[in-house]
Amino acid sequence: MGAVPNGKGHDVGENASVAEKTPAEAADHPHRLEPAEGNLAESQGFLPNAEDMKTTQFTDFEGKTSFGMSVFNLGNAIMGSGILGLAYAMANTGIVLFLFLLTAVAGLSSYSIHLLLKSSGIVGIRAYEQLGFRAFGIPGKMAAAVAITLQNIGAMSSYLYIVKYEFPLVIQAFLKVDNEWYLNGNYLVIIVSVSVILPLALMKQLGYLGYTSGFSLSCMVFFLIAVRSRECRLTWVGGNEAAVHPSSVVSVVTGSRVFQTAYTIPILAFAFVCHPEVLPIYTELRNPSKRRMQHVSNISIAVMYIMYFLAALFGYLTFYGNVEAELLHTYSRIDPYDKLILCVRLAVLTAVTLTVPIVLFPVRRAIQQMLFPNKTFNWPRHICIAVVLLTLINLLVIFAPNILGIFGIIGATSAPCLIFIFPAIFYIRIVPKEDEPMRSVPKVLAACFAGLGFLFMIMSLSFIIIDWTTGSKNSGSGH
Repeated sequence: MGAVPNGKGHDVGENASVAEKTPAEAADHPHRLEPAEGNLAESQGFLPNAEDMKTTQFTDFEGKTSFGMSVFNLGNAIMGSGILGLAYAMANTGIVLFLFLLTAVAGLSSYSIHLLLKSSGIVGIRAYEQLGFRAFGIPGKMAAAVAITLQNIGAMSSYLYIVKYEFPLVIQAFLKVDNEWYLNGNYLVIIVSVSVILPLALMKQLGYLGYTSGFSLSCMVFFLIAVRSRECRLTWVGGNEAAVHPSSVVSVVTGSRVFQTAYTIPILAFAFVCHPEVLPIYTELRNPSKRRMQHVSNISIAVMYIMYFLAALFGYLTFYGNVEAELLHTYSRIDPYDKLILCVRLAVLTAVTLTVPIVLFPVRRAIQQMLFPNKTFNWPRHICIAVVLLTLINLLVIFAPNILGIFGIIGATSAPCLIFIFPAIFYIRIVPKEDEPMRSVPKVLAACFAGLGFLFMIMSLSFIIIDWTTGSKNSGSGH
């Protein structure tokens, strides 16, 4: 079988591929294990069992990351700065409709991961790019790699934008100083990137970041507790919405309620973006199986579902129609020097910063697949890709502040592809027709799922164009 001994000389994040089999060959021999060549952590051989030759056992890399650490990493990958805008989304939809939409999106995200994991099990590959190759050859591989690269570079840039503009305000409020050199956001971006993000991004395996992911999630739990305590305090002080001092808060609910509600659909649709990180985390999971990884995904989605709903609910019940698109700004307009809210803003900054290394790993993996597909792990290359990526992102954040509009277009295009379209069409192409005919229920559902992705893409792009033409800033993404 040509299986490589477990855990020897392989890196799951910067690995190369097996000898690639064309889609035609894959259709003729859907269950054939390929010979191992080079570093095989991108593509896992599988052993058919005696039942139906569909139970997959990956043999080229022995994952050592525990179930709990995998949940932390995936949860951290899901969590984005979009959590701060969910109270605004609830204000536009109402509690019941918001809960329905959030539940539907969580279920769709879990189904999407199911499609990825099943496709991975069929061909014995735990790499998004290689699934694209098996489905559509080189174009499929490049499309997946480019989408992952653009989506995650956009996400990392948006996180560092938050650091650039929020960190100086928090420091200034804490220390009550002005015009100090360390209040320059550009300097702070560089300092945070070099001292925190780069060392974590240089880890050889994604599993090592489980501890920082756990700490990042704990920061968001603190955020929830603080939001809840402020909601109770404001209610106790005044007994109603007037305690918020509406005169000091700018109302953001404008225009048609239906139109505003429509804006929230793309925001919620992309609230559980984690699909580029699913397969790398699966690769490092101890005792990997589709069922075990699906449990990791479901628990991560469920935890973030609860956090999203509570954050939106507490923020909405505090400010009602006066909630702003960024929740913490609403609190700051009431008391910019509130120590608890300043601590919460610092916690959110910490959580966002610790998310960047998690998001960087799939980008480096995609670049490895595009430029060095048959190379074994190499430390200089591993380090060089991380340094180049962080340098590029820092330059964008510092010198191109208007680039966020471009990344909005990119995100509106790549996110639906990674969440909805690619998992569905890869599944349709990879699963053999003798197992599931094209008119079978699973493949019909997958086709409908891909159609839903195109619908979300059209909606997101339409709202972004409307924003640009009207000068408003209502649309957004989950991250």
